[in-house]
Amino acid sequence: MTSEAVRRVLSGSPWEETFGYARAVAAGDRVLVAGTTAFKGPVLYGEGDPYEQAKVAFTSALDAITEFGLGPDAVVRTRMYLTHLRDVDEVGRAHKELFDSVRPVSTLLVVEGFVDPRILVEIELEAYRGAVDS
Repeated sequence: MTSEAVRRVLSGSPWEETFGYARAVAAGDRVLVAGTTAFKGPVLYGEGDPYEQAKVAFTSALDAITEFGLGPDAVVRTRMYLTHLRDVDEVGRAHKELFDSVRPVSTLLVVEGFVDPRILVEIELEAYRGAVDS
């Protein structure tokens, strides 16, 4: 695959510059969205609220795939990382509200923590954009 067949979208997250990554990368027929939290710039939305953090993180990730002309119906995989088992139902509720009719494959993991201890949820998406000329 040539470099012209790969397109990147940045969100402006300070971590993108610090760690050298993009919010989303389209490669061929796939669009991969990096781990996304409820941070928008320096502000963490939904502090202490796993449902709200999940909604904000999913919305930011979905915003990234709109840069490639895709919406929720193109999402084929989600990954949810939580810091507390107690938050599974609330994060699952946010996921169902956005993807109930889409039904992507999904993974949910409980992890020890994130780069900021106020983050309760981090998500990733993968989307399929069909046959793409490359």
